Amino acid sequence: MKNYGPDFYNITDLLTEEELLIQQTAHDFVQTEFMPVINEHYEKATFPMELVPKLGELGFMGSSLPEESGGAGVNNVAYGLILHELERGDSGLRSFASVQGALVMYPIHAYGSDEQKVKWLLGLGAGEKIGCFGLTEPNFGSNPGGMATRCKRDGDDWIINGNKMWITNGTLADVAVVWARDEEGIVRGFLLEKGMDGFTSSNIHGKLSLRASVTSELSMVNVRVPDSARLPNIEGLKGPLSCLTQARYGISWGMVGAAVDCYNTALDYAKERKQFSKPIGGYQLTQAKLAEMVTRITEAQLLVYRLGRLKDEGTMTFQQVSMAKRNNCAMTRDIARMSREMLGANGVTEDYSIMRHMANIESVYTYEGTHEMHTLIIGEHETGMAAFD
Repeated sequence: MKNYGPDFYNITDLLTEEELLIQQTAHDFVQTEFMPVINEHYEKATFPMELVPKLGELGFMGSSLPEESGGAGVNNVAYGLILHELERGDSGLRSFASVQGALVMYPIHAYGSDEQKVKWLLGLGAGEKIGCFGLTEPNFGSNPGGMATRCKRDGDDWIINGNKMWITNGTLADVAVVWARDEEGIVRGFLLEKGMDGFTSSNIHGKLSLRASVTSELSMVNVRVPDSARLPNIEGLKGPLSCLTQARYGISWGMVGAAVDCYNTALDYAKERKQFSKPIGGYQLTQAKLAEMVTRITEAQLLVYRLGRLKDEGTMTFQQVSMAKRNNCAMTRDIARMSREMLGANGVTEDYSIMRHMANIESVYTYEGTHEMHTLIIGEHETGMAAFD
């Protein structure tokens, strides 16, 4: 991390040469190919689709999955470092890769049939196909147990009815992983393909956050799918929740990348911007902010580094992921605010990335589990008592 942001506790020394090389590759891609176009896409509320094949070529989607499942077979720390660099560019870029890998490729890899794996995984990993994840509904976000989307068995087929909301890549997707409740109340996952009768998507407009990301609504009206479209090896809420654990892991790393970008921007500015005849970095109040910021970033770096090693050991728990997601989103929110303050009026312009990160963080702070939900997950773990209702 040393060359890409503060590394106050020498965490770089704990990384392997391969991990550092992977981070450098992701960093160089973002800086040379993504940063020159991000402001234009953010203003137009579009995603740079021309970069999707390159994301696939570099192995940035589903990176920690085996190569036969479309991934790159890297360890989870390396995967985290990739998402760190993607979100350092923009949350929309990390969201694209995160949804593709953690929420589409992962459930097909973990719960899909051999035929589903053959049909989708290599294309998704290469960026030749795009996927989305349909869990959140207009009236059920933090409470997926209230899911209103229904699936009903009809001979050898299933009939699916319902709506999904706030779906990243929804209108771009060739395949949607959609979760629905059957007549017995069991949650099941299905792979719905673009163009199926009764299956439509539309973009959500007017977002002031995550503008360089396509966000959609999915509508299913009597969509008939064969049983071969059902994920056969999972049933119940464990399915979608296990996918969210994968995605939250990536967010925890990504948020550190966004915080590092804000901090580096503020630090460089503080060394150059002069007021009352000397750089503002020479004033005590500015240094107090920088000291607080680098401390909070270091805490977050240590959290995700240890989390990644636990994940690679196979001992990571979803409660540990909740702590990292909760802490790092709140940390980055604060870092962005303090960084913007240090830049004054310049901090609200597109000449600097901070205000764009600030707006994006408001979405990331909420999605994949709100701050409050992760608080209660940790609280239940510590007390043994659920407090969700």
